[in-house]
Amino acid sequence: METEPAATTAERLNPLLAVVAAAAAWLVPGLGHLLLRRWIKALVYFLAVASLAVTGLLMRGNIFHSNGADAFEMLGYAADIGSGVFYFLAERIGAAGPDVSHAAGDYGTRLIATAGVLNILCVLEAFEIGLRRRERGGS
Repeated sequence: METEPAATTAERLNPLLAVVAAAAAWLVPGLGHLLLRRWIKALVYFLAVASLAVTGLLMRGNIFHSNGADAFEMLGYAADIGSGVFYFLAERIGAAGPDVSHAAGDYGTRLIATAGVLNILCVLEAFEIGLRRRERGGS
């Protein structure tokens, strides 16, 4: 049985790179993958999260805040803040404010939360790739 050299193992486990990539991936969707040189994934993840978040905001979906009254509002906040920069730009993008009295606003709320959850999954993947540099090129 052949074992891996120590240098290769140290190269594969880089916790600082993993944390930086994860933080960047949360702040701007796809940025963590861009730092890890996964160009195609970075573009696809940015476009997916951005299109969900912006569409939800333009449909006048509700944005949850940290001072929620019950558990569902806190879960909504956790999902919404997962979208990173789109959460912080929500008031500028959706300047008209939420309108959940119509079906479009209700669907918009779901789209915004979906964008956040999808980005959280992308953050976890960027962390794993940064930690275990398994793939060495391409997308």
